Amino acid sequence: MRKSYRQPTWATLSDGRPRRVGFELEFTGLTFAQARAAIRGVLQGEEQVHSPVETTIETEHGSFQLELDWALLKQVAKEYAEEKVTPDWLDGLSRAAALVVPVELVCPPIPLDQLDSLDDLVATLRNAGAQGTDDSLVAALGVHINAEMPDLEPRTILSYLRAYSLLQWWLVDAHDVNLTRKMSPYVDLYPEEYIDRLLRQEVDDEDALFELYLTYNATRNRALDLLPLLMHLDADRVREAVDDDRIQARPALHYRLPNCEIERDGWDLAREWNTWWMVEQLAADDEAIKRLTARWQERSRPLLGVNRSDWVKDMGLWLRERGWL
Repeated sequence: MRKSYRQPTWATLSDGRPRRVGFELEFTGLTFAQARAAIRGVLQGEEQVHSPVETTIETEHGSFQLELDWALLKQVAKEYAEEKVTPDWLDGLSRAAALVVPVELVCPPIPLDQLDSLDDLVATLRNAGAQGTDDSLVAALGVHINAEMPDLEPRTILSYLRAYSLLQWWLVDAHDVNLTRKMSPYVDLYPEEYIDRLLRQEVDDEDALFELYLTYNATRNRALDLLPLLMHLDADRVREAVDDDRIQARPALHYRLPNCEIERDGWDLAREWNTWWMVEQLAADDEAIKRLTARWQERSRPLLGVNRSDWVKDMGLWLRERGWL
């Protein structure tokens, strides 16, 4: 039975248009050719093949991008594509890569009330043999959620940062983040010192927001990566702090904590979105943020900080009392 995608309090942009959400899925178990065949059976649109391991399908929602996530293989494939040659060994390399190198499917931003249009795509990949986080011992496979901001006001961004920071420990447990992913640097949590300052000090303009975030989080390797949003606001300032040309500007939050459990019957993107939805709801509730901030500060001990396990239990109880769980 399909789960519904819960609609957040802030469901529209400032101009009244519905907010959109993009998803990225990383998986193994399929060669690029097998994954391409699977999604072509579901998506209706014009395909543009960039190389033997990169393709784009244009649909009514935008571009779905499929690629083998291995920089070297992609570069070799591009070179051969330019020569209009597809050697047998490249196909063999792609088959071997299917065991360890993830295929990445990047979905375009889709309106909140149409997210269930992705369910058939996920089911088709699962039926074709796609494998997720638990199947890979070497790749920290996950699902990324790119949630469009309702607006770009510093106060709104701050609300999301505070809401996420208060919930981040609980979110790790709620998503049951795989050990391989926990040990990887890709989904590091915000440092507790940053959270303390974020909750304590006034961050009332864009400059203060940039300064505080980049002081502690000048890296893409965060479970909630704000760099794409900051790049959208002021690319030069981000480039001064972070030397990484992979950062792509977008007016969205880049949330990368969830596992990809595509091989499991009944798993879908709604499960991961509905967990993130807790952050959405808390961000839209100033009074709740104030109360939880006071509770955090009460629990903070000199040198020791906040007890993580106690805080996770407390947040679980609080979310149930709110009726969100």
